[in-house]
Amino acid sequence: MILEHATVLLADDDENDVLLMQRAFQKARLANPLQIVRNGEQAVAYLEGTGCYADREKFPLPCLVLLDLKMPKKNGFDVLQWIRTTPAVHRILVVILTSSSETPDINRGYDLGANSYLVKPPDIDALHEMLRTVQGYWLFLNQMPELPGEAITT
Repeated sequence: MILEHATVLLADDDENDVLLMQRAFQKARLANPLQIVRNGEQAVAYLEGTGCYADREKFPLPCLVLLDLKMPKKNGFDVLQWIRTTPAVHRILVVILTSSSETPDINRGYDLGANSYLVKPPDIDALHEMLRTVQGYWLFLNQMPELPGEAITT
């Protein structure tokens, strides 16, 4: 299943990183809509479809979550643990995209069920290349699981 138009959720509180990601998505000509949440509580609410994220037409369930670790309210580890223990979303692909290259963070991310762990590159060109690789692998080549109770549509 090719998911070139499926939603990607970016959970990141750093405004500069969000702007870089949006520019990199445009530069890479990714057709995937990018939804953005600024903290871990918003990420959980988005995935639950609650509060201001209740309209699934406007806020569709993502096929991929790009998750920063250092966020307010709930950090990325908390969000990842919630995802992996919540039956309705536990199969969503989660790629940690963070500035931390610390071995304990990497190990903990994988222990909690991350599908991949990427360190944010220093500039937009490197980020662009990383996103092209992420798109090619996770959204084109990878076989996606069906989410319980809701089939992923393309």
